[in-house]
Amino acid sequence: MRPKAVIKIAVDILMTLALLFLMGYQFWGDMAHEWVGAGMFFLFMIHHILNGNWHKNLLHGRYSQSRLFMLAIDALVFLSMIGLMISGIMLSNHVFAFLGIRGGMSFARLLHMASSYWGFVLMSLHLGLHWGMLLGMMKRVWKPEGDVKKGKIVFPVLGAVIALYGLTVFIRRDLLTYMLLHTQFVFLDFNEPVPLFYLDYLAMMGMFMFLAYYASRFFRGISGKNPQSR
Repeated sequence: MRPKAVIKIAVDILMTLALLFLMGYQFWGDMAHEWVGAGMFFLFMIHHILNGNWHKNLLHGRYSQSRLFMLAIDALVFLSMIGLMISGIMLSNHVFAFLGIRGGMSFARLLHMASSYWGFVLMSLHLGLHWGMLLGMMKRVWKPEGDVKKGKIVFPVLGAVIALYGLTVFIRRDLLTYMLLHTQFVFLDFNEPVPLFYLDYLAMMGMFMFLAYYASRFFRGISGKNPQSR
């Protein structure tokens, strides 16, 4: 594997870990949340620099349904990250406190809440769009041939089970309320076991990855060819 590809994978893994860490704000406190958030935005910029060819090709090639679907997800991820950056700087008590921003706190809090939960959903969808590449790598090391056939059954069934559990968690934790700003405050359970919290969020992430992966396969089937991806 080329060094650039290894770096890309490492950056994506770090961003995913940072995303999960940030969703558990109540466990780690304000300062850690701010520093990891700033680090995640830095990784996000590196991610875009490493995928410069994707930007160069935006105005080239045919825009199939699959490519449009991927572009819409990527554009919304970008907007959610911008929302997180702006609101995070405005709300900062540590990393960006030197800027001395005092006004617009109510707006910043709502923007941060919406951007956080939409960002979690959209970044999970983004990961799902590239899940096929990881599956391809796993299939290459899944031997012998008979086990490959078993893998074609095991992976979809396991994914469906995780997605179903993730859906129940999404409903139980009422994330849609925060995404649509039906409330101004997030309920934080400081006494919840940390492993259970992250198990739930991993399941929700898995659900959106599952949906994005099979949606992209559906659109590729309609398009009849693979879109340009990154």
